[in-house]
Amino acid sequence: MNRRGSVAIGIDLGTTYSCVGVWQNDQVEIVANDQGNRTMPSCVAFTNGGRLIGEGAKNQIAMNITNTIYDAKRLIGRRFSDTKLQEDMKSWPFDVIKGSNNIPMIVVTYNGEKKEFSAEEISSMVLIKLKEAAEKFLGKVVRDAVITVPAYFDDSQRQATKDAGHVAGLNVLQIINEPTSAAIAYGLDMKNDIVRDINVLIFDLGGGTFDVSLVNIDTNGTITVKAVAGDTHLGGQDFDNAMVDYFVEQFKRKHNIDVSVNKRALSRLRVACEKAKRVLSSIIDTTIDIDSFHDGVDFSMRISRAMFEKLNEDFFSKCIEMVEKCLGDAEMNKWQIDEVVLVGGSTRIPKVQQLLKDFFQGKELSKKIHVDEAVAYGATVLAAKLTGCTGKKVSNLVLIDVVPLSLGVDLHDGSFNVIIKRNSSIPTKNERNYYTVMDNQESITFNVYQGERSRAIDNNWLGRFAVAVPRAPKGRSSVRVAFDVDANGILNCSGVELTTGQKIAITITNYKERLSTRNIEKMLEVAHKYKLQDEEYEKTTSVRNALEDYIYDVKSKIKKIGNTTKRFNNKDLEIMEIAIEKASEILKESQLADSGQYQKALNQLEKVCVPIIAQHV
Repeated sequence: MNRRGSVAIGIDLGTTYSCVGVWQNDQVEIVANDQGNRTMPSCVAFTNGGRLIGEGAKNQIAMNITNTIYDAKRLIGRRFSDTKLQEDMKSWPFDVIKGSNNIPMIVVTYNGEKKEFSAEEISSMVLIKLKEAAEKFLGKVVRDAVITVPAYFDDSQRQATKDAGHVAGLNVLQIINEPTSAAIAYGLDMKNDIVRDINVLIFDLGGGTFDVSLVNIDTNGTITVKAVAGDTHLGGQDFDNAMVDYFVEQFKRKHNIDVSVNKRALSRLRVACEKAKRVLSSIIDTTIDIDSFHDGVDFSMRISRAMFEKLNEDFFSKCIEMVEKCLGDAEMNKWQIDEVVLVGGSTRIPKVQQLLKDFFQGKELSKKIHVDEAVAYGATVLAAKLTGCTGKKVSNLVLIDVVPLSLGVDLHDGSFNVIIKRNSSIPTKNERNYYTVMDNQESITFNVYQGERSRAIDNNWLGRFAVAVPRAPKGRSSVRVAFDVDANGILNCSGVELTTGQKIAITITNYKERLSTRNIEKMLEVAHKYKLQDEEYEKTTSVRNALEDYIYDVKSKIKKIGNTTKRFNNKDLEIMEIAIEKASEILKESQLADSGQYQKALNQLEKVCVPIIAQHV
């Protein structure tokens, strides 16, 4: 029974397909839509006659390419200036423009008028359709929901997903990571078979995102996430695009026609490539035929499974790299993994399965849960628990998830100071004290970032807040900053001035005011690629700080000794002041110099000041 008398649904809001489940008769029921399908295309079309959502929208895409919107999940919570978004825009037949605050806006013609929609609005339309299907199935109004997101969605994307739910008339009880949701489905299904603690690797490759999560499930059914890795921009859509690019080039060679400027032809080709991809999972080759493809010229070309695999070999290899990274973050080796569970439609691709099986030395891959429905299944179980369902299967559920990326603030030298480390269990809270870096400083401003780079600006900026402090000498006033990550993975920040107790608290929610975000997977790739660059930056900032601190110390000693009988003579004082001014020049530059220049300036200053000060101490 549900103590509150309400019902909540679980929603897998996917890039290409979405799914909704309800808890009924002590089990999950995946709801079929009005077409009788248990998954629905995440697609919305605008026509002169109205709006189509799901199958209806996808079926007419070839006739209405510029007003049929898909891939909204690749837009949600992002900035227009995002480099990956700019790349995606090249393959979309619909128009995306820069809106206020750098928000991407989708432009369509609806009922004869130009309209602009945000990704949240498009996603809310898909959510409404799923909500309506659930209400029809249950015969009652649904207000509460648990919605899943990729584990590597950043704070902006999580907030944007919650906003989409709100626009759809849903109270979002919790945002949950997709692989974690799939782990719930697996744990519930296998509960009676688990006789010892087991380590399960969830391999979730969908239409637009990829996640890998390593979880531990104990005999009581407690699910503890140990580590996550992934890419919010890798999936079936990318495999389709690789095929499209290949065929465009082949058509150009064969007919000397560049079809890349023909949006309608590209849209028809993309639909055909998606079908071919599915067919190639069961047979070794297929032919794509499109009548009157371009200017009356027909399209007819064959593609083999081997060619498909070659076109996407870099994507497939990246999936295995992420598996290795997840194992490394969890400090486990492949021999400690008891089960490898497949989730997401793209895991049907034979090459993906073969690479994964080879990596785990021939281990059979688990297909015990439905690859298309598992994420919605787990979300539905959590929704039932959160609304007070007392069934044994639900009430015993204990879930411990993790923070996918480190959270912290920038320091005065531009470096990134981590407050909550990646893969920390959530909910979680941590505090750090920060001190003034200048005399008579009136406030300390904290820019909040998410990522793994040493330099703050190379990470994803989430927001800022400032705390007023009493005017005092450098280092005397301080602020305690607290970071609190809730069960949704969303960050709340606060700062308390330790002398007066003045407190500033913010929730990082207004993503529309944020600067451009970077894809999280890009952050991790760059962090690995530029490791040496990060190390040099740390060395440079360390030496720069040492120079800055020494200048401050020398000035303080000049002032202190100047008030005693051992004060400096005018000549020594002039020599030191000239040396300080010369050393300070390099600190006035807006860009960092290299570490050698700072070290040289520090050495020269010490050479002048140390012997003079020693005579007066």
